[in-house]
Amino acid sequence: MANIAIFLAEGFEEIEALTVVDICRRAGLAIDMVSVMGALQVTGSHGIEVKADKLLDDVKFDEMDMLVLPGGMPGTTNLEKTEKLMEQVRAFDAAKRYISAICAAPGVFGRAGLLQGKKACVFPGLEGELKGADVQMTETTVDGHILTSRGMGTAIPFGLAIVERFCGKETADELGKKIVFRV
Repeated sequence: MANIAIFLAEGFEEIEALTVVDICRRAGLAIDMVSVMGALQVTGSHGIEVKADKLLDDVKFDEMDMLVLPGGMPGTTNLEKTEKLMEQVRAFDAAKRYISAICAAPGVFGRAGLLQGKKACVFPGLEGELKGADVQMTETTVDGHILTSRGMGTAIPFGLAIVERFCGKETADELGKKIVFRV
């Protein structure tokens, strides 16, 4: 079974984070909500307080198969300011291990120089943040070990793309049908 970590910072987009968690757990994937704030309680960009599963210092990154960055403001900015997380994002990229981001968060990868020559998408209007990328306008873009998506409205296809990486297309398609997504 895959081990996934999704990182929560003050101001994260609740639907982008929680939809991914829900879909991954429905597929039987282990996904931890990880606070980068030093406390388990993290407030999203719309005032919804979520209790994370663990703190950043408790993550065993060598046991993780994917890192997920949700968007939202100022959540995306707060994630990018978390140097320990960014060190791991860069290390995962260098090792061609899975990294993924949705909404404004793919810009974090762009500013870190991780998207050179890669296909990627981002929230409309932020395409300039994808430094060096072949910018796509698709809901979700997969290029090797990097998954990106455009925003709250694409959280379900993004979550299903993550499921497909670890469980296969058939499982992702079946899960999509079970949740009445585009049937």
